Amino acid sequence: MDSFNDGAPGADRIVRRKLSDQVLDRLREMIVRGELAPGDPMPSERALMERFGVGRPAVREALQSMQTMGLITISHGERSRVSPLSAEAVFRQADAAARLLLSASPDNLENLKEARRLFELGMVRIAAEKARPDDIAALRTLIDAQREKLGDPPAFIRADIAFHTRIAGLSGNPIFVAVSEAMLNWLFTYHTDLLIWSGQEEVTLREHALIVDRIGEGAETRAVEAMRVHLDRSADLYRHH
Repeated sequence: MDSFNDGAPGADRIVRRKLSDQVLDRLREMIVRGELAPGDPMPSERALMERFGVGRPAVREALQSMQTMGLITISHGERSRVSPLSAEAVFRQADAAARLLLSASPDNLENLKEARRLFELGMVRIAAEKARPDDIAALRTLIDAQREKLGDPPAFIRADIAFHTRIAGLSGNPIFVAVSEAMLNWLFTYHTDLLIWSGQEEVTLREHALIVDRIGEGAETRAVEAMRVHLDRSADLYRHH
């Protein structure tokens, strides 16, 4: 018996794709192949129209999609250019969606805090294993810089993010650095009123100093415990309205 029609209706239907989507695919291929390198100006709209045999609307829509995806940068009055490809750029593109996710439900903020906790504990263990004397000196310098921001909550938060991101950087893995910076920005800057600072800045600085001491000793278990105490205490500073 012929079973050709046994599948779900329309399951194998060929769908005609939008011209702009096809142009987008071709442009991405050009970047992957290295035909368009980071910093290179994009070909003009007319050149793309001629190359792909499409109209201006398809080209403009494809370029707009590339900008939204962070693949190119479009400046007013200048030729658009290919953006550097990095993990940081990828997470930046997810920023708006992440903020919407956090605003959708208080549970999402709790989920982010839990993810951040597990991530940071892993990062500090790696840091204690890999840190060199100059890394420890750099972390102490960041603590000093954060202390100078006392009384300026936004600047203090930025310094806090820099400290924790530097710990992630000791892994040598740029994806870990990008994840750290993204999660901390989503957590700390989603709402400035998520932070209750009443006298807790000095506690934060002391905890940071202890974490660095433990990393410097190469004491992985003690470094993890110092980070755990810090995160569990600071978790109480966040509340969702």
